[in-house]
Amino acid sequence: MPVIRFVDQHQQTLTTVACEAGDNLLDVARFHEVPLHWRCGQGTCGTCKVQRLDDGAHQACKVGRKERNVLLREKLIDSTLAASEDWPDQYQRWRLACHLTVGDEDWMVLCQQD
Repeated sequence: MPVIRFVDQHQQTLTTVACEAGDNLLDVARFHEVPLHWRCGQGTCGTCKVQRLDDGAHQACKVGRKERNVLLREKLIDSTLAASEDWPDQYQRWRLACHLTVGDEDWMVLCQQD
């Protein structure tokens, strides 16, 4: 059972929760009342942006067009990255929590506090 540690911009722990692999990260945050901003829950507004700060083993991932377009619009990625659906899954890359599926490993997630 993976554990997600949600942190603020100073890496102070907001909360630590256990969840199931395959859970949607935004759903996990909402269920546990994590102070993560979100509006639409469907990947169009860009308010649920997060970064994974852990530096564990990462694999390439597929990022959908909708998420790439929103991240580009918010100037969180460049046009080269927006044009590719296959991303190296590097930590500290902006993603939308509503598009992230929890894996088997533990994560540390920065919640953007605007």
